[in-house]
Amino acid sequence: MTLTPFLMFTGQAEEAMNFYVSAFPDAEILDMDRYGPEEPDREGTVKTASFRIADQTLLCIDSPDVHAFGFTPSVSFFFDCPDEASLDALFDRLSDQGQVLMPPGEYPFAQRYAWVSDRFGVSWQLSATDK
Repeated sequence: MTLTPFLMFTGQAEEAMNFYVSAFPDAEILDMDRYGPEEPDREGTVKTASFRIADQTLLCIDSPDVHAFGFTPSVSFFFDCPDEASLDALFDRLSDQGQVLMPPGEYPFAQRYAWVSDRFGVSWQLSATDK
């Protein structure tokens, strides 16, 4: 049995995966299946895909339907950065065209921490403690 995060986009799944793979060290797209010509209104968009960030595999799709909901910060991905410089670089990438929920800084619970909702609406908590 496994538990895998599943992200639903509406036409931006491939763009989001490429963005995450370029932002996170050692991330990669594992598999991607696209809608074919038999589905002309969906052709070329992501039917199912998987990608990896650190040791976590994520699944995603391009929903053929637009829904009355999106991502919310109440569910987020927590990423332990190896150092403050890595956190700052990742924050810069993820916050570009996104929304800063908590700016990078020292907080009572972390030496350096930031919380951001990226341009796709996915929420990320970043934490670093230099050893």
